[in-house]
Amino acid sequence: MKTVPGGQAPPAGGYSLPQHITRTLRLAIPAMLARAGMVILITVDTAMTGHAGTTELAHFGLSLAPFMILMVVGIGMLAGTPILTAQRDGAGQCASCGAIWHVGLLLAGAMGVIGGLLLLAGEPLFLALEQSPAMAAGAASVLTMHAFGLPAMLLFLATAFFLEGISRPTPGMIIALTANLLNVGLNWLLIEGNWGAPAMGADGAALATSITRWIMFGALAGYVWTMRDGARFGVRSSLRNQQETIRKTLRLGTPLALTTGLEVSAFGLVATFAGRMGEASMAGYQASMNVVSLVFMLSIGLGAATAVRIANAVGRDSPPDMARAGWTGLGLVLGLMVLLGLGLWAAPGPVASLYSDDSAVRAIMLAGLSVVAVMIIVDGAQAVLASAARAIGDVLVPLGLFGFSFWLLGVPLAFWLGLSADYGVPGLLVGMSVGLALAALALGIRFWAAVRRGVRPI
Repeated sequence: MKTVPGGQAPPAGGYSLPQHITRTLRLAIPAMLARAGMVILITVDTAMTGHAGTTELAHFGLSLAPFMILMVVGIGMLAGTPILTAQRDGAGQCASCGAIWHVGLLLAGAMGVIGGLLLLAGEPLFLALEQSPAMAAGAASVLTMHAFGLPAMLLFLATAFFLEGISRPTPGMIIALTANLLNVGLNWLLIEGNWGAPAMGADGAALATSITRWIMFGALAGYVWTMRDGARFGVRSSLRNQQETIRKTLRLGTPLALTTGLEVSAFGLVATFAGRMGEASMAGYQASMNVVSLVFMLSIGLGAATAVRIANAVGRDSPPDMARAGWTGLGLVLGLMVLLGLGLWAAPGPVASLYSDDSAVRAIMLAGLSVVAVMIIVDGAQAVLASAARAIGDVLVPLGLFGFSFWLLGVPLAFWLGLSADYGVPGLLVGMSVGLALAALALGIRFWAAVRRGVRPI
């Protein structure tokens, strides 16, 4: 019988449900905190920029749309890194894991540089999306600061994904959470110009986070390079003769990049709908979506742990464990999101007050958060189920499912509810929630059918 990571053979017939819950949470909690740490960077930026003024918050919010599209597309391209690493680790082929990390770094660096150059053309893009000249110019300036940090963000994630693939998510968690202290300090200096620094507003928030991201990558890469058992995982292996690893990574990553790109670009377009409603609506939408993004990172962390558990089971050729790992992850995320949704529904006021002193923005947020309380539940479900599909190499069909759910249903419904029916920001959020719910349902059915049919290692 094949061994699991760590050298212990699984029990006959696979792990029990309590064992799956324990092992998933052991991976998930650090992964969730690491991803939360990365979004807390943006949350702190959003909150500190919001207190600097509604106009600055609106510029920062609009700038995030194209940045997030390129970042998430990059993450999709890197999704093969933890999956391939976990499958090799589960099959006992530890020495080949380091080459997968190197391929991930190569892809991350290339995508980060190309994406950063694309972000420099922000103003024409915003004008084409019918934003006002002042809004377009302000958001484009912030976007230039984001461009500097995009390569670092992707390089950090490629490294964190490698560590998660070998079931070591804790270093990424520690670095991501600790980096927020540095980011707060840099924001304090650069947003309002303390201690003689230039008062840069939203530009300063984006620059502070970009600097922080480079430091995060340097710290995590240094950890991997100096691991005591790095030789066992081949962290210093050569990239020579790795054409097959590159091919597999691209075969997994390309459709995943397109899939995640469809989702985040849909939300990015909806953000421009909010921009048409004025600065207060744009600021309120951005603040509401920042809450969604923060909670979504917890779902992504659970999804990452679920994907590693499923991929390990694929490497061991254990169909029962594949299914149990997937449904365990779904149950955990639904339980967590219901609890958080109830908390948001019961006390939206303190959350809204964190983001703005403007009464109009806070009123929009209060209405939006009532939708967000439900939205995060279906969003969490689709995040974990999408990760489960990736772990078994099912990437093409979800691409079509996302295209239909977000672009043929979610975006048109958001436009109609938010603009045509004049429900404003809550209408935008309801429209996209319906798209998320359909995606979750379709992915759940797809995972159930795929595991019953049988899964082979990639």
